[in-house]
Amino acid sequence: MAGYPTYPGAQASVSKADTINAFMRGIYGWMSTGMLLTASAAWLTANSAFGLGLLKSPGLVIGLVLVQFGLVIGLSAAINKLSGTAATLMFLAYSTLTGITLSSIFFVYSMASIFQAFVVTAGMFGAMSVYGMVTKRDLTSMGSFMFMGLIGIVLASVVNMFVKSSAMSYAISVIGVFVFVGLTAYDTQKLKYMGEAMPLNDGTAVRRGTILGALTLYLDFLNLFLMLLRLFGSSRD
Repeated sequence: MAGYPTYPGAQASVSKADTINAFMRGIYGWMSTGMLLTASAAWLTANSAFGLGLLKSPGLVIGLVLVQFGLVIGLSAAINKLSGTAATLMFLAYSTLTGITLSSIFFVYSMASIFQAFVVTAGMFGAMSVYGMVTKRDLTSMGSFMFMGLIGIVLASVVNMFVKSSAMSYAISVIGVFVFVGLTAYDTQKLKYMGEAMPLNDGTAVRRGTILGALTLYLDFLNLFLMLLRLFGSSRD
């Protein structure tokens, strides 16, 4: 094109940027789809007889949660063996089930609290995701530290199921906010690097990568939202 330099390597640089942008657009697109499904399923469940019955059926809730874990583990472990369609369907199924089990928040927190937590989460997630995309700093060490924090949160949460300490619950939520904010930046940078090597001519590989990336950022967003809601959410009553 007239007016643009044709020095060696210019085309490679443009192609690399285009590859990353296309890959990340796919990730954010599928993540947004998953979030929309989750929100819709949560709202519909909370406003149905099934939602009320779900609250009275701990066994059903546990069963649904186990299916969710199975989908996440299966999708993450077998991503390289799944077809693009199968990976997509598993992610969408997980998003829908998450919405069903998440519907209980509408019975616990006010709509204003849920909306405010979502808006704050979106702002924090967006800022840290942009940081992960543009920073030149290697976030690998931070990611490792945040992962250790995540393990600590899981263990503390299990302990608190028996202890039922409000102070511990508050501490878990505060630490959780920092952990998932950090993981958002780290995971975004990791996915950016993955996008650099993504073969755009391999549709199956691209779909697998975007679905796995969408699941990763979806989990960061969802957990950050729940931590903020527990910290600042006001009771529905």
